[in-house]
Amino acid sequence: MRKSKAQSLLTLVLAGLVFCGGHLARAASHDLQVYFIDVDGGQSTLFVTPAGKSLLIDTGWAGNNGLDAGRIVAAAKDAGVSKIDYLLLTHYHADHVGGLPELLARMPVGTFIDHGPDSPTDPTTKKAYPAYQALLANGHYSHITPKPGDALPIPGIKAVVISSNGELLNPALPGAGQPNAYCKDSETRPEDQTDNARSLGTLFTFGKTRILDLGDLTWDKEMQLMCPANKVGKVDILVVSHHGLFQSSSPALVDAIAPRIAIMNNGAKKGGSTPTFETIAKAPGLETLWQLHFSDEAGSHNTAAQYIANPAGPDAANYLKLTVSPTGSFTVFNSRTGETKSYPAR
Repeated sequence: MRKSKAQSLLTLVLAGLVFCGGHLARAASHDLQVYFIDVDGGQSTLFVTPAGKSLLIDTGWAGNNGLDAGRIVAAAKDAGVSKIDYLLLTHYHADHVGGLPELLARMPVGTFIDHGPDSPTDPTTKKAYPAYQALLANGHYSHITPKPGDALPIPGIKAVVISSNGELLNPALPGAGQPNAYCKDSETRPEDQTDNARSLGTLFTFGKTRILDLGDLTWDKEMQLMCPANKVGKVDILVVSHHGLFQSSSPALVDAIAPRIAIMNNGAKKGGSTPTFETIAKAPGLETLWQLHFSDEAGSHNTAAQYIANPAGPDAANYLKLTVSPTGSFTVFNSRTGETKSYPAR
């Protein structure tokens, strides 16, 4: 009996050490974590800096008993986050801002970041935008409306605004500004009249790694940003604009920034247009395209199965997790397969 108690005590001590060790390891981590959450063709991307500060980009859809909000909370829990310090809304369409009230019912938010007033020409924002304004009016939240070129105050990562409210970065970022030879390969398209063209887009730099997320910024705005000169420069990781829909992802953008990997937050039946897959596949230096879902439209153009979080069939809410080292190396984890692919610094 005495031996059994001793063994039990030893087990508790070891468990405590493991628990503490896990928390110490998390606190001592120097890596950036980025979760690409499955919100079925909307967007919700969670950044967690080594300082433990969190940035959530968009909140997915409303409805389905708070399905998307629940998936966001689950990702935050996995990352050890109990509060969203900064919530960036790229624009006011339902697949980006719809899940906000349900998320706030489950998790506190500190500061909101957005592109400013609603676009009067876009009827698809009329439901979500007034609700958001009422939320801000209660005075419980901080609020930032940045302009292109502004730096966002997120500890542990450099975040520079590239596009906001229809305005674009000008002048070029340091080290960029070279003539863009890929402009000639991109057709000229009419000016987009929706809130997509007003998307709040951001370039994140962590150590030696650059991550570009332009929300749903449209083809016409990409051309203004990238032609005749590339104002952004090259990036390592591209969050594919507009869920991979054909209204975005011009060669002038995708080819000029030459990403090592691209991550597409598409759904089975939303996003993932075949022409976009064709553009990304030809991007100079691309090593891997990752997808949140198999695209029904794209068929054989989909990336290899091991790089898809949710294959054809019932949605299983699998996610992709990017871990970035300040040295320039990074990994992508597929929660469906349990496998991780590593990318060395270059």
